[in-house]
Amino acid sequence: MIDKATKSKPLASIVVVVDENNAIGKDNDLLCHLPNDLKHFKSITLHNTIIMGRRTLEAMPRGEALPKRTNIVLTSNKQLQFKNCIMLHSLPEVWEYCKDEKEILFIGGGQIYDAVFDDVDKLYITRIHHAFEDADTFFPEINFDEWILLEEEKNEADDKHKYDFTFQTYTRKE
Repeated sequence: MIDKATKSKPLASIVVVVDENNAIGKDNDLLCHLPNDLKHFKSITLHNTIIMGRRTLEAMPRGEALPKRTNIVLTSNKQLQFKNCIMLHSLPEVWEYCKDEKEILFIGGGQIYDAVFDDVDKLYITRIHHAFEDADTFFPEINFDEWILLEEEKNEADDKHKYDFTFQTYTRKE
């Protein structure tokens, strides 16, 4: 865990979509398609620094960096290169590289979330009100006693969204 009193770091946030069982994916893909969540994701991440694992980048449209963002790929493979991406190989490298940023956003996948969860300050969660039985990747368990709910926006299922879902923003208690 980062000692916030002695180590400078940007506001570190996670952006994630979870189901009722904290599932986040299946076969290296999202659980379902929610167009309004994609718009929400874009509004949070546009013109910011996003950090992801290799498999998350490969699951992106065309397997490419997202435009109008600084894309950082955190991977142990030092030979790996992706176009328009900064390749870093450890969390200390990420913190050092991003030390002057206002906010950085960890966008997945499961291994990245596990590695940074204790060090993040904010959670942008899209909660799908459904349990996907065949999910194979999960978000860490959240102790809500450690978090304050800042915003919540409920969205009902419609012709473009098969499930009800809620946007939630949490900040870690001091």
